[in-house]
Amino acid sequence: MENFEVSIAEILEVDNIQLSDELESFDAWDSLTILSIIAHCDDKYKVALSANEISESKSIRGLKELILSKK
Repeated sequence: MENFEVSIAEILEVDNIQLSDELESFDAWDSLTILSIIAHCDDKYKVALSANEISESKSIRGLKELILSKK
């Protein structure tokens, strides 16, 4: 998953992220951000995610593991 952290950082409107960062800790975290992540994962990784699955991931690491589990 090349450039995963860079892409997610752009969606979250920050310069960089750590795998341990909690998703809800970002200022840009809202329903539109979740929709952006859904669209990004569908386009880039050909993985379908639900808003609920993303919310349950809790962290950047959890999100990455979720995507990998669906590939």
